[in-house]
Amino acid sequence: MTGPELATKDAAKSDELDAIQAAREVLGRDRLNTPRAHEGQREALRVHTVARAGAVRARTAAINELKALVVTADDDLRAELRHLTTRALVATCGKFRSSSARSATQQCTRLTMRALAQRITHLNTEIADHDRAMTTLLQQIAPRLLSEAGIGHVTAATFVLAWSHQGRCRSEAAFARLAGAAPIPATSGQTQNRHRLNRRGDRRLNHPLYIVALTRLQRDPATRAYMSRRLAEGKSKREVVRCLKRYIARRVWRLLEHQSPPAIAS
Repeated sequence: MTGPELATKDAAKSDELDAIQAAREVLGRDRLNTPRAHEGQREALRVHTVARAGAVRARTAAINELKALVVTADDDLRAELRHLTTRALVATCGKFRSSSARSATQQCTRLTMRALAQRITHLNTEIADHDRAMTTLLQQIAPRLLSEAGIGHVTAATFVLAWSHQGRCRSEAAFARLAGAAPIPATSGQTQNRHRLNRRGDRRLNHPLYIVALTRLQRDPATRAYMSRRLAEGKSKREVVRCLKRYIARRVWRLLEHQSPPAIAS
């Protein structure tokens, strides 16, 4: 059954029409997309990244539970703990001991807080282990990326996982489009040469670009000077940040794509 026949049979959306449209799009391309690598150092980095993210979520939940218990604790305990920092709170609660001199409620509250503090301490150790492993892998995969201003091991891991291997993103523009950092024209009859924010692409890749841009605005004099110059030209702060994300995407792609030796080893 041909495309026109399908369209005549069912003018609404259907699986057959979707299949034909997808096939025509693929046939019209000069180069097909390359899948991400699922072995070697990249896969090891992905495993550590996923495990670390889970440990961070668990630690955040445990800290929230511990602070909630401080709010509902007895007056004496609440007065002792309420003004402590998170690190001091975990250290203090981790030293709680059982005592028959306290009521059942007070004793159970302290023992529960001790268990949460020990859980947080264990998760801190696990996260530190993942950080060391990720840093070691990144020093082998993309050492130049780690030396770039504003890029740490977590953001670098996100960049490497999205980029995957040499040749996957055929150009820095393709990498920027993948990250949702490619500008979209917003020119109309009343405005000229303007672009709007691109909300497509891989948002997990777009977020670290934003973090790196903010870090450079805080710490890098050249980036702050660029912000001042573009603001003086009439651009808004959001437009300048978008330009920075586009520049960072270009820089990251070049560091990953043109490094030596080859980035991913099986």
